Amino acid sequence: WPLLLLLLGIWGAGTQQGTQPFSIRIEGDVTLGGLFPVHARGPAGVPCGEVKKEKGIHRMEAMLYALDQINADPQLLPNLTLGARILDTCSRDTYALEQSLTFVQALIQKDTSDVRCADGRPPPLTQPPSHVLCGMGHSLAMLSRPTRRPQIPQISYASTAPELSDNNRYDYFSRVVPPDSYQAQAMVDVVKALGWNYVSTLASEGNYGEAGERRGRGVPVPPGGVCIAQSIKIPREPKAGEFDKLIKRLMETPNARGIIIFANEDDIKRVLEAARRANLTGHFLWVGSDSWGSKISPILKQEEVAEGAVTILPKRASIDGFDQYFTSRSLENNRRNIWFAEFWEDDFKCKLTRPGTQPAEAARKCTGTGRAGRGCRVGERGACRAAGSAGLGCGSRVWGTSKDPLFTPAGSAGTPVMFNENGDAPGRYDIFQYQLTNTTVPGYKAIGQWTEYLRLNMEEMQWSGGQQEIPSSVCSLPCSPGERKKMVKGVACCWHCELCDGYQYQLDEFHCKMCRFNERPNENHTGCVPIPIVKAICGILGTTFVVVTFVRHNNTPIVRASGRELSYVLLTGIFLIYSITFLMIAEPGMLVCAARRLFLGLGMALSYSALLTKTNRIYRIFEQGKKSVTPPRFISPTSQLAITFSLSSVQLVGTLAWLGALPPHSVIDYEEQRVPNPEAARGVLKCDMSDLSLICCLGYSLLLMVTCTVYAIKARGVPETFNEAKPIGFTMYTTCIVWLAFVPIFFGTAQSAEKIYIQTTTLTVSMSLSASVSLGMLYVPKVYVIIFHPEQNVAKRKRSFK
Repeated sequence: WPLLLLLLGIWGAGTQQGTQPFSIRIEGDVTLGGLFPVHARGPAGVPCGEVKKEKGIHRMEAMLYALDQINADPQLLPNLTLGARILDTCSRDTYALEQSLTFVQALIQKDTSDVRCADGRPPPLTQPPSHVLCGMGHSLAMLSRPTRRPQIPQISYASTAPELSDNNRYDYFSRVVPPDSYQAQAMVDVVKALGWNYVSTLASEGNYGEAGERRGRGVPVPPGGVCIAQSIKIPREPKAGEFDKLIKRLMETPNARGIIIFANEDDIKRVLEAARRANLTGHFLWVGSDSWGSKISPILKQEEVAEGAVTILPKRASIDGFDQYFTSRSLENNRRNIWFAEFWEDDFKCKLTRPGTQPAEAARKCTGTGRAGRGCRVGERGACRAAGSAGLGCGSRVWGTSKDPLFTPAGSAGTPVMFNENGDAPGRYDIFQYQLTNTTVPGYKAIGQWTEYLRLNMEEMQWSGGQQEIPSSVCSLPCSPGERKKMVKGVACCWHCELCDGYQYQLDEFHCKMCRFNERPNENHTGCVPIPIVKAICGILGTTFVVVTFVRHNNTPIVRASGRELSYVLLTGIFLIYSITFLMIAEPGMLVCAARRLFLGLGMALSYSALLTKTNRIYRIFEQGKKSVTPPRFISPTSQLAITFSLSSVQLVGTLAWLGALPPHSVIDYEEQRVPNPEAARGVLKCDMSDLSLICCLGYSLLLMVTCTVYAIKARGVPETFNEAKPIGFTMYTTCIVWLAFVPIFFGTAQSAEKIYIQTTTLTVSMSLSASVSLGMLYVPKVYVIIFHPEQNVAKRKRSFK
């Protein structure tokens, strides 16, 4: 049984007035039906518009060429001639449906059961010849249903609607192109390969566009793989300004630069025109379906807007014989094509003189010479060879052969014609990109192919302006290190980047986490690092010089008069006060912490015990002198030392008891320096002394200081003979002021992030100031006289130290 083939066109749009011829008739033993969009869709009230070259005239001529090749081969269909009846659909599905009905009217069995002649016999109705068969198919499913009841096989070269694979509904339909389900997967794979995850879809209303768009959205992708920003439909009958509105809608999501377009070529052209009018050349990144393919007509005069467009086309082979056939067509040798004259006028931009008509004055008159296809892309592919044994019969018997998956005759280009069990061709596509390689020879360049998986040559791709780098079409840019994604609800490809601030680090793509108590985030907040520990050491030598001077001049009058024993005790206390600075800023350890507890209050206790004993002695001598000439008790050097050490022992015993009850140790405090800025975070290595325990340690010394100040005030009226009373009084007044300032500073900074520095500095400076005041007021004048004026260091001279 012969395989009956139908080459079928798909749809477009256009604008031309007038009525068109109806059909081409070629006589034959077996008639093949053909529907082609020879003309674009006409304006309101007019079915047909301008002539369509590639999808109309070219493809229709491919069918005629195939018929000629089959009929010219005596071995292929011996004693059988193929004929054809070809109609124009005018790129309108309703009009195409009306045209398709003309194929089946002759094959529909008429019901004459209730009709009788006068003699009772049935009427002599003439049935159509049994050898008239129609092979019809279309890109719209609605056109295949009218042909099912009379069992007319259909083989389409362009019908890609997935529902046509349903054998229960379309069991007489097959196609030499793959269904759109493969195409949608291939287009999604292209988008993913280009790194785009945020795109919009643009589809023509109707079976092809809407179904293709749905298939694209239904392709399974990884979570967050590809998101659809907008799904926009192009109306069947777009109003004025409709395409400009579509472009404005697409710009509502400007980051979705990638546009997957399932539309007929006329809608594609109008979309490109609208993008150019909106001055958006180079903004949109088009991914076109097979309706765009490698056609010139959709991008004619819109080349710059279309630059970089990636398109898909079912894999096909070129037939050199058809190129030669088509370019040899002329007005004289192609009279069977009733629309060829109209094509000729459009191709040569001229006007033919027809009976009863006058060409427009501005129109160039056609000469009738030339070659068809001048200036256009010819080489249409897809003409097929029919194969099988001669004979006639019903469509079901013909179809039983052609839908066999093993039925793989060779086509004219040497490629097999293959169908699966659903009558579909395998999913094989070529991937093209429209490139403006230079200003004069733009064109489509093959950049890859798809057969179950994508093979794409990225190095061959070029984009707007000739750039090699792939443009982006993403909703949100990748977050920087140290930032987490906060997803936008309902849109898996959109997010906001939030910094993992403070002591947080980036745990994963979506979460931040706090560092441990002894860590802080690294510079870019991608991990945690140990908090550095504060350590320091410094020292002074002042007191040592005074002690050395006094020791060297131990027997001089000035040294003896100042009370050598108490002076050395006082200087020892001052030395300890200065030395505590070393301990306060030294690296804490068990020994350092023990030394801090012991010497922090002991130095001050020795100093103020000595000063208290001395001022008390002066005060008692002065008061006793008012009453009697008998000197008071306990004024000898030995008694003075005993009193001083007794007073100091209270501090020493208390500190030793504290050390025994709570042994000292060092700790690292990570909370004290946990400032808002993690870069400044520090762990503080310090002794286990609270603020309260530190004040308690100094409390007894402060009590001695206050008592000494009271006696200094009482002894302020001592005669000039007791020359140390006034320097001691001034020393104590100054010392009280220093420690009164210490208290609010020390406790007022307890919550500060710089507590460790402020409190340590305040304590050491206060102690150093009090020691310096004592050293300066009581001993610097004496050292000055001893070193620079030794002549005054004599017993007979009694000097006052004003």
